[in-house]
Amino acid sequence: MTDNKPLINRVANSGLINFNLETHYPKHEFEIFDLKDYLYMELILKEKDFRAALKEVDWSKTESKILLLTCSTDAIIPVWAYMLISAYASDYAHEIFQGDKTEYLKHHYQKFIDSIDAKKYDGARVVIKGCSEKPVPPSAYALITAKLKPYAQSIMYGEPCSTVPIFKRPRVLKKA
Repeated sequence: MTDNKPLINRVANSGLINFNLETHYPKHEFEIFDLKDYLYMELILKEKDFRAALKEVDWSKTESKILLLTCSTDAIIPVWAYMLISAYASDYAHEIFQGDKTEYLKHHYQKFIDSIDAKKYDGARVVIKGCSEKPVPPSAYALITAKLKPYAQSIMYGEPCSTVPIFKRPRVLKKA
């Protein structure tokens, strides 16, 4: 038996606001600059050799990329070494960050969440989308929850059709 009633999208009509952290994942490619390749025996930074090696690097390969400055060995790297690399790469790279990709993503999402005007979510029912295809760090979910909690009516995690309740503001009883 068929029914000619139109399909109603109850999720779209629910008033839920979907918040997808994945849409704020960096748009630029990552390029890793591992200092170990520029160290004597992968452990010691010799200033003269280091400076000479940096002059020979094709910095254009970092064009419009997020350059991650790391050292995959246990070497002690002086701060000025990162500064020197930045001086060479800054004309090419979209962004330069000292740390690995995981650290960068935490930093990136912290900056993004800090920039949100949480007052826009006053009284809103928010679903923070889960199941990202991109590696959104767990810290981003914790940060967005803390940011929205003072304003949102409720915060849920998952998909609008199947959510995990995270926070619900208690109802205020009106005095008679």
